[in-house]
Amino acid sequence: MIVVGGLNTDIVATGVDELLGPGELPLTIAIEHVLRPEMDRQRDVHVAVLIEVTGEKAPRAALIEAAELHAEFGQRQGRGKPRESAADYADVGGQVLVEGRPLDNAVRLMQEGGAMMVKEMGGEVILQMTCRDRNRLALQADLLFASSRGIQNVLCLTGDSIILGYHKEAKSVFDMDSSQLLKTVRTLEAGKDLGGNDLDGGVSFCAGAIVTPEADPLEPQLIKFEKKLEAGAEFIQTQAVYDLDKFKEFMDYARQFKVKILAGIILLTSAPMARFMNKNIAGVFVPQDLIDEMASAPKGQALAKGIEITGRMIRSIYEEKMCDGVHIMAIGKEDKVPEIMEAAGLL
Repeated sequence: MIVVGGLNTDIVATGVDELLGPGELPLTIAIEHVLRPEMDRQRDVHVAVLIEVTGEKAPRAALIEAAELHAEFGQRQGRGKPRESAADYADVGGQVLVEGRPLDNAVRLMQEGGAMMVKEMGGEVILQMTCRDRNRLALQADLLFASSRGIQNVLCLTGDSIILGYHKEAKSVFDMDSSQLLKTVRTLEAGKDLGGNDLDGGVSFCAGAIVTPEADPLEPQLIKFEKKLEAGAEFIQTQAVYDLDKFKEFMDYARQFKVKILAGIILLTSAPMARFMNKNIAGVFVPQDLIDEMASAPKGQALAKGIEITGRMIRSIYEEKMCDGVHIMAIGKEDKVPEIMEAAGLL
């Protein structure tokens, strides 16, 4: 499974267990898009289209089409053409992700609203939820509302500090963390709310969480990882990984658990970008040899070198079956996804 998204974005396909048969490493590609109602950057919701290609190379035409997809209710930076129904997604898989942004604190259209619009188009929705802005009452209400609208896939995140965004004067909530949110999902599925009251009917979700396999020290992440699995996580999305030897060490540990794991890879566009991430993004470490390789690229060829490196890493993960899939974070370069897949030998 290969998933494409943006920085600190966590995406997985619905029904992960069903997608991964014995000995298979399916290919799923998601192209992230931005919904901008009336082109207002303070009210955007992030949308992605998931493409499933099991046991086959991805068709280039489908990838190019996906890279240009836009929902009928908005266009990304004025490019592309609107889609009128879910039928327009049929040739590229038909699963749509509507996600919150745990790192970006701009005021945004509520992701449930975007999810409903996608559902109205006939798409399959994966909803990202964070604990930063809502207490447990509101989060339970959001989950019940999502279930009532037919949304069955959620990614549970704690969320990043409010000081990282545009509204530093806002008050954080953090009434729960991601593990507690996962437990809340399972409690609601059992027909109870967190107060022990009976629900009028139950809910059913495919719920997941995240992990940072290159954290230093790693032990706290492993504790959180197990805690999330105990809370009911069915899939795990990792923070960006660049040291595949370290990632394999993490996977040697993780394989004892029955959970599907997608490795995150951020497309490098320059050596300064790699240095910036090493300095400013917790849990991300780009090895010096990769930074040197990026710096060695001829003038104007850094992006091409980054695509080459990303493709090489994906190919290694695919051939060695290190994990169950990859999450490609192309950060504003989603149109380069076909080239990344070509570099990986999967297109």
